[in-house]
Amino acid sequence: MMTDPISDMLTRIRNASRASHSKVDIPGSKIKANICRVLKEEGFIKSFKILAKSQSDITIRVYLKPKAIVQIERASRPGLRNYAGYDNIPRVCSGLGVSVLSTSKGVISSRKARELKVGGEILCNVW
Repeated sequence: MMTDPISDMLTRIRNASRASHSKVDIPGSKIKANICRVLKEEGFIKSFKILAKSQSDITIRVYLKPKAIVQIERASRPGLRNYAGYDNIPRVCSGLGVSVLSTSKGVISSRKARELKVGGEILCNVW
């Protein structure tokens, strides 16, 4: 049994990026699809596709850009949640990176959260 599926997703993306793979398959969920959407909007991945063999067997295929992700790390974890208000969202690599947040407006990037003035749980940091 997997205790933290988001960490598993980030680890798969990190390992595939470091091994210079062009794509990686991840077990699917709504939150993972939303994280992939934010990564695509911010330019860290080329695209992603949701593959559904059946109602319960969903896979997300992520197409990676070469050398786009230097590091991707989990900020909040099941044992210690990490929340921040919009004015306390940390800047990743002096603004070169981005944080992915789960807010009341959905899963959005730190840039958009500051723009909308909403805070939430910091899921991961990417640079």
